[in-house]
Amino acid sequence: MTTTERPELDPAALRELFLFESLDDDQLAWIAEHADVVDAPAGEDVCREGDPARCFWVLCRGEIALIRLSRGDEVEISRSTTPGTYGGSTEAFVPGVEQTYKHTLRACSDTTLLALPAADWAEKLREWFPLAMHLVAGLFIGMQRSSTAIGERERLLALGSLSAGLTHELNNPAAAAIRATESLRDRVAGMRHKLAMLASGKLDGAVVAQLVDLQEEAVLGVATAPELTAMQTSDAEDEIGDWLADREVDGAWDLAAVLVAGGLDAEWLGKVERTVPDGTLGAAVRWIAYAVETETLMGEITDATARIGTLVNAARQYSQLDRAPYQASDLRVLLKSTLTMLSRKLEGIELVKDFDPDLPQVPCYPAELNQVWTNIVDNAVAAMGGSGTLTVRTRRESDTAIVEISDTGPGIPDDVRPRIFEPFFTTKDVGQGTGLGLDISWRIVVSKHHGDIRVHTSSAGTTFEIRLPIS
Repeated sequence: MTTTERPELDPAALRELFLFESLDDDQLAWIAEHADVVDAPAGEDVCREGDPARCFWVLCRGEIALIRLSRGDEVEISRSTTPGTYGGSTEAFVPGVEQTYKHTLRACSDTTLLALPAADWAEKLREWFPLAMHLVAGLFIGMQRSSTAIGERERLLALGSLSAGLTHELNNPAAAAIRATESLRDRVAGMRHKLAMLASGKLDGAVVAQLVDLQEEAVLGVATAPELTAMQTSDAEDEIGDWLADREVDGAWDLAAVLVAGGLDAEWLGKVERTVPDGTLGAAVRWIAYAVETETLMGEITDATARIGTLVNAARQYSQLDRAPYQASDLRVLLKSTLTMLSRKLEGIELVKDFDPDLPQVPCYPAELNQVWTNIVDNAVAAMGGSGTLTVRTRRESDTAIVEISDTGPGIPDDVRPRIFEPFFTTKDVGQGTGLGLDISWRIVVSKHHGDIRVHTSSAGTTFEIRLPIS
C-alpha cells in the first residue's frame, strides 16, 4: 500500500462520503488533518483479522470485501463499491475492549481509502457525539455482560438438570443393590439353617459331600442359565412344581420359581433325589435353592454396582475434571458419556449410535465439546416432543472429523433457520430457553476449535453436522 500526504485532503470532498455528510466544517477539517490517503492494489489486504486494530478505514474509490475466518477458511461476508463504506477498528470507542481487527478488509480492485488513527478517532467520536457513544458503548458492553451472565446461568441450569438426572439414575441401581443385599442376608441365614439340619445325623459324610458337589454344579449353572420367554418360564415352573408337589416338598411352587431362574429342571432334581435318603429331599432341595438364589442376588449386586461405576465414569468423562483442558480425545467416548448423562431425557426416544471405529482422536477441549453435544441433543429432544428417533453418527472426511446429530422432529421453519445461531433468539416459551445454547455451541466449535457447524433440515427432521479438524 502507498500513502498520500495529508495536505491533499479536501474537507469539502470528504462530505461527499455518506459517512461524513452530516459533519460540520470543523469536524471535516479534523479528519482532513489526521487522515492518510492510502492506495491498495487489487488483491491486497488492507487489514487482517486478529492483528492489532490501529486504523479506521473508509473507502474513497474502488471495491473492498469484508472477510471472516471459519475453521481456517476465508468466508466473504460482504463486498462494496460505495464511497464511505468503512471497516477496521470499529470498536475503538468502547473502553476496555481488546482492540484487534474483527475481520479482514481486502481490496478487490485498485482501491483508495482513508486511514484514521484508531485511538485519535475514538477520542473524537466520544467528544463529538457523547450521548450516542454512551448509548452505543452501553449497548455493546451490556450485551456482552448479559451474554456472559445468562451463558453462565444456562450452564448452571444444564448442570443442575444433569445432576438431577444422574441422581435419579444412580438411585435405581443403588436401591437394587440394597434390596439384593437384604435378601442375600436372609438367604444365607436360611442356607446355614438347612445345612445344620442336613448335618444333624441323618446324612453321612459321603452323602453331604455329594450334595455339596450338586450345590456347586447348580451355582455354576446360574451364570449360563438360558433366557426363557414368559410362556417357557411358566411351563418350566409348572413342571418342577408338579415334581416337587408329587414328592410332598413344602413350598413347591415358591421353590420352582427360584430353581427355574437358576436354569434347573426336574431331570436335574432327580440327581438330588437319588443322592439323599428318604425324608430329606425337601431340606436338600431348599438348601440348593438357597444357594441358587444367593448366586442370583450376588449377580444383581454386581450388575447394580457396575451400573453405578459406569455412571460415575460417564460423569467423570463428561466433566473432564481429572483431565487437561486441551488434549487429543476420542469423540466417541465424549458422545457416549454425554448420552449417558442425558439418559433420563432420552426416555421414550429410540437412540441409534453409528460410530466410525477408525475415527482418530481429535485435539480439542473435551468438556466444552460435551457442552455442544448437550445443547444440540437437548434441542433435538425438545423438537421431537419426547418421542422419535435420535441418531448420533461419527465419520471422517479427509482431515475432518464429523459428528452428526439427527432428530425426526418437524424440522426448522424457513423463517427461523437463518436466526438459530443468534444470541438470545429462541422459539421456546418464556422461561424454557435463553437462546444462548446454539450461540455458545457455535462459538465453541467455530471460534475455539476452528471447526464448523452446518444444519440440514426438512419436514422429516433436522441434522446438525459438527466438523472438527483432526490435526
